[in-house]
Amino acid sequence: MPTVPKGSSPTEPKIAPGGPRHVAIIMDGNGRWATQRGRPRLFGHHAGAKRVREIVEACPDFGVEYLTVFAFSTENWKRTQVEVAGLMSLFRRYISKETRSLSEFGVRVRFIGDRVRLDDKLIRLMNELEEATAHNTRVHLTIALNYGGRDEVARATQRLALDVAEGKLDPGAVDEETLPRYLDTYVLPDPDLVIRTSGEARISNFLLWQSAYAEYEFIDTLWPDFTKAEFGDLCAAYGGRDRRFGAVKT
Repeated sequence: MPTVPKGSSPTEPKIAPGGPRHVAIIMDGNGRWATQRGRPRLFGHHAGAKRVREIVEACPDFGVEYLTVFAFSTENWKRTQVEVAGLMSLFRRYISKETRSLSEFGVRVRFIGDRVRLDDKLIRLMNELEEATAHNTRVHLTIALNYGGRDEVARATQRLALDVAEGKLDPGAVDEETLPRYLDTYVLPDPDLVIRTSGEARISNFLLWQSAYAEYEFIDTLWPDFTKAEFGDLCAAYGGRDRRFGAVKT
């Protein structure tokens, strides 16, 4: 979870022409970063949480309005009980501590994912953080917690099917514009750029529907070492991409 101090962004933002409006990040490498230092994996998760702060603060500098981070996947429950319990404690601690500073920095926070398996205290804190920051517009931070792309599509399909069964939706009218209205991200634009740290070149069930036309960057940097400068370079590189969306320029 992010820790954002009071303050404002630099007065001269380095916004790249044509940069991404929405960046999504698979924050990978916390455990390996800790292991390299002879520390427990949770030490790496704490370092990774602090790293989010710098990236959230950098978003206005690079013209990024929306930032979505993958904090805990539906598959992460397979990790050891100690690690899972430590992560849940970390989420609760940072939400409790940083609600005010996030709001003062102008960050609007949303959570996506299935909340059913989360404990009541964590759910309450998530709701309170969303409510406390609902008026902010400077950065839209979305935290994917107990999230999986396939699970999201399945849950969306259930809701859509229920509306069809209740006569609220004509099945003949369902098209590719219909399903997104049932997704967790229905109020968000699709990501323009997806970044995965730590050298792994896979998407790990993250924003499967939404990222159909996103640009991807797989970088070797472990998440706790990912810097504002590297983030800026990736945003600038995105601005140089030739995005045709299936068309051919004439």
